[in-house]
Amino acid sequence: MNTGGGWAWIAIVAGAASASVPAAPLVLLVETSALMPQARIEAGRVVEGLHADLGAALARRLGRELVLRPVPRKRLAQALERGEGDLLCDYQSDWLPGPFGWSRPFIPDQALLVTAAGAPAPAGLAGLAGQPVGTVLGYVYPEVADILRTGFIRDDAPDAVANLRKLAIGRIQHVLTGRRVLEYQQHIGGFRLALHPPLVVSEVLAQCALAPQASVTLPALNGAINGLVAEGELTRILGKYR
Repeated sequence: MNTGGGWAWIAIVAGAASASVPAAPLVLLVETSALMPQARIEAGRVVEGLHADLGAALARRLGRELVLRPVPRKRLAQALERGEGDLLCDYQSDWLPGPFGWSRPFIPDQALLVTAAGAPAPAGLAGLAGQPVGTVLGYVYPEVADILRTGFIRDDAPDAVANLRKLAIGRIQHVLTGRRVLEYQQHIGGFRLALHPPLVVSEVLAQCALAPQASVTLPALNGAINGLVAEGELTRILGKYR
């Protein structure tokens, strides 16, 4: 009896069986309050948007199926830490404290001050002192707060699109918003108000946060991101929403 051959045969069969087991899906967390172009969520499902496109591109490069899991903003850090998802994208490390790995910065955006063309254009942020400025509830604007201090008069809205609506109907004259949101709303015809040239408040290169027990490693994630950037796929994805 050739016991050595028998064990070799068993090892081959076991190896073939393990090789056929599919890789775990890549689970991307998405804020339930996200709006387009970040995401459109219907009946608890992410149906389109930047998060879906970016997640699909990363999953494909990592050889995984993609699962998009909406989570309320207040639970994002807890959900990621507890392993309810592998990663969360379009964030920065100072926005989300916790024991997470952080990808290289790669998702560009700009924080803008936009002013209705019918109002005087401020020469700079200091010119906003004492004037109401459209802001999003729960968001911080450190560059503006540092310059204006007590002169920073916030007019909070639940989200960036609501702020642009307030600007369009003349309730306020100035809004702080992201370029991506502004360009998307202009692209779809949701915002047509004439504006002064926007004032760039800050440049942002957002990242992906990786869960402590994620099914993908940080080097593998960065490798997939490097491919997205080098081959122009990230530019094409972002271009869909301008």
